[in-house]
Amino acid sequence: MMTTQLLFIGTTELMLIAGIALLLFGGKKLPEMMRGMGRGISEFKKGAKEVSEPFEEAKKDIDEVVKE
Repeated sequence: MMTTQLLFIGTTELMLIAGIALLLFGGKKLPEMMRGMGRGISEFKKGAKEVSEPFEEAKKDIDEVVKE
């Protein structure tokens, strides 16, 4: 139950995090960091998809065999 509450971040919390990041890294470095983080997230999603595709195909094959 506690983990579901951690996933919901409100506007105030996001503004606080953004303010702290701005103070720590400055206005010039922050956009570069966000771009890098966005690229990292997209690479992670692509890798996760590549890993899950063989399992999905195997599941489809098993479902076809079970239906026969």
